[in-house]
Amino acid sequence: MTSTDSPAELTQELKDPHILGTAEIAAQLQGATWARYAAIGDSIVEGAREPVEGYADLSLADRVAAALRGANPDLEYRNFGERDLTAAQIRATQLEPALAFGPDVAVVVAGGNDLLGKHFDAAAVEAEQTRIVSELRARGCTVVTMGLFDNTWTPYVPDKYKAVMQQRIREFSDLTRGVSERMGGLHVDLPTHPAGKEPIFASDGLHLNARGHAVVATEVVRKLGEYLAAERG
Repeated sequence: MTSTDSPAELTQELKDPHILGTAEIAAQLQGATWARYAAIGDSIVEGAREPVEGYADLSLADRVAAALRGANPDLEYRNFGERDLTAAQIRATQLEPALAFGPDVAVVVAGGNDLLGKHFDAAAVEAEQTRIVSELRARGCTVVTMGLFDNTWTPYVPDKYKAVMQQRIREFSDLTRGVSERMGGLHVDLPTHPAGKEPIFASDGLHLNARGHAVVATEVVRKLGEYLAAERG
């Protein structure tokens, strides 16, 4: 919710079963002490989206920042995301500035644009993700990664590309999960999320709309909540 959004303007968001409300977010992040949050990645991190009536027009990264500030009002937040970058470009341009910022929690989304090329080099994407996540984890940073929603069921993806894109999305999501598990990170499983078959995409078929960003932010908060609960034992 932004400073200009009133509950009356968020009629759809407030009753969306896939989106946590303010009280639920506070419960998930109770006791959180993260103080420096970095968002690293491509367009989803930068915040590319389309507005949706009844939802706050906020990005995934900004929503997570607002949630974390609910637990720690002094949280510092930097968004390094930039659209159209490959995993290698994200690592080359964002990793060092992010490390210099010194985050203790980070969201990392790298490799989605690699899927759109003539060839998808999964091993190269995995190597770039591994370097990004491992460098952050080596400094004690809690890292959240995620797979991708499968948009091949929508009319945005031409029939001739559906099979190959479905395979690439699945491969990307699996390798990202593997990197996160090996590095001791947290992973959000978007490919199996029920909202993936609902209206969450922008009209270009590639990016998410505001509702999609809200759904992803909720899952990031849930994953951080699970981590905190496990830490409390």
